[in-house]
Amino acid sequence: MALSPRESGEHIVKNAKFVTVIPEGIERLANEVVSRLKSGELDPKNFSQNDVHPKCDDAHAIEWIFVVDTLNFCFWTPNDYTKYKVDGYTGYFALCAAINRAMLEGIDITNAAYYSKIDVDTLRKVFRSDDGVTSVPLFEKRLSCFHEVGTRLLENWQGKFENVIRAANNSAERLLQLVVSEFPCFRDEADFEGKRVSLYKRAQILIGDIWSCFEGKGLGKFNNLEKITMFADYRVPQVLIHFGSLVYKPELLEVLNKDTILENGDPREVEIRGASIYIVEQAKDIILKKMADKELELNKEHVNSILIDHFLWDYRRKHADELEHIPFHKVLSVYY
Repeated sequence: MALSPRESGEHIVKNAKFVTVIPEGIERLANEVVSRLKSGELDPKNFSQNDVHPKCDDAHAIEWIFVVDTLNFCFWTPNDYTKYKVDGYTGYFALCAAINRAMLEGIDITNAAYYSKIDVDTLRKVFRSDDGVTSVPLFEKRLSCFHEVGTRLLENWQGKFENVIRAANNSAERLLQLVVSEFPCFRDEADFEGKRVSLYKRAQILIGDIWSCFEGKGLGKFNNLEKITMFADYRVPQVLIHFGSLVYKPELLEVLNKDTILENGDPREVEIRGASIYIVEQAKDIILKKMADKELELNKEHVNSILIDHFLWDYRRKHADELEHIPFHKVLSVYY
């Protein structure tokens, strides 16, 4: 039985050898998040306002989100981090564009009965790049993930991820448990210092996307969203370092500066991701405490790790040039 993502973050930071967490930097991050919440910049409405995302009243919204988050991993290659493009988009947005293009072309890409058996040639067509040459990274893994989740949906859930959501009865924690138990490709875990730890990046972003798309209503209403942590990837730590909340030890910096490809589960990778979870949880706790002490007045439903992650991820994209000098860890993995 793995520790929860929050418990994992605490265990990892407590036993870390390669990273250091700086409380003053966490306070600085919390203050930045507060200012963005006050301004209205951080809001679940932002999800559906993005052109590549579905609206909550789109009939395909839930199944689209599940498909995208099943495939939401590793858009870089060791030699070029932004070469794979679809309709001019890079990274995650290229994936969204590819799925949307497939739908416009009449490919039944959000139907589990279809994608559970999708063939290599069709999936290559779905993922074709703007230059016609660059392949989406880890193509075979994406094919395998599609077959795995589609088959499981057909076997246990009448082919609909919506039925998994309904079975969770508005519990984000229960939905997280269902996703990682039913679909092994979401089971983002590692062994670290005598404990089984969980990071669950894609499983948690799946829940975050559902909550954001439906703005916390209907299928997107969850009673215990505080159980969901940030989505530990390889780019957000650059922002945590920028704000002074995370520091890499010299021996880790040396490895990262050499562009070394780490194995998934490497203690250095686990420490970076676990520390990211810990820092965001601490920042969230600081904000909630100030609200409890009447020092702050904010919409409590918006003080969660999902929106803090949105801030960090957007900040990295908006300030890419400014942050590019900060090295990031590289792992070829289906988990992020």
